[in-house]
Amino acid sequence: MKRVITVQDAVAMIPEGATIMIGGFMGCGNTHGILDALARSGKRGFTVICNDGAMLQGPDGSECYGVAKLIRNRQIKRLIATHVGLNPEVAQQMNEGTLQVDLLPQGSFVEMIRAGGAGLGGVLTPTGFSTIVEDSEFVHSVVDVDGKSYLLMRPLHADVALISGYEVDHYGNIWYKGTTRNFNQVMAMAADLVIVEADNLVEAGTIKPENVMTPGIVVDFIVDGGEAL
Repeated sequence: MKRVITVQDAVAMIPEGATIMIGGFMGCGNTHGILDALARSGKRGFTVICNDGAMLQGPDGSECYGVAKLIRNRQIKRLIATHVGLNPEVAQQMNEGTLQVDLLPQGSFVEMIRAGGAGLGGVLTPTGFSTIVEDSEFVHSVVDVDGKSYLLMRPLHADVALISGYEVDHYGNIWYKGTTRNFNQVMAMAADLVIVEADNLVEAGTIKPENVMTPGIVVDFIVDGGEAL
């Protein structure tokens, strides 16, 4: 069985300056308990790989939803994402020169994470060819395949992945509910340390084998989301 830890334990495992993958889409599927604790910790200098900067107003009425707390606190030095328009503080800090923002096409972004998790050398895609994407450091080269040009996008990998699961059993097996699956599933494969925050921590056998979306073998630690705050 996997070790169940507190949010404080999880934060202690994340060093300043770490590269962190954070699952979620507009905050949906973020590890809210861990991010709250990380925001309170004062640790900074992070490179965050996340689809977006979340939102300043959460659907629950909270201020600075999910990863937006880290942005508000200026704990992130670099954000690798696909869109940031829902959090104006990202643009503000980017224009100030205090936050480096790298935008990638969303499909390329997820496939680059998948490549990082699978140990592949990159992913070929025509998306972004002959655009500013081609000049990005994330592009290894332009490759011609049967007369068509593709960008060879470098894989993405992180020191830590913070992922959220609706049901997580004591072996770390995860079932995601609805759209919270988003980027959590691929990010669980692409980091050295994987911490899952469970909305519901359940007994082994509760999740049917065919419903396991992320196998526990890739999960290192579990935070019980019901106890997270």
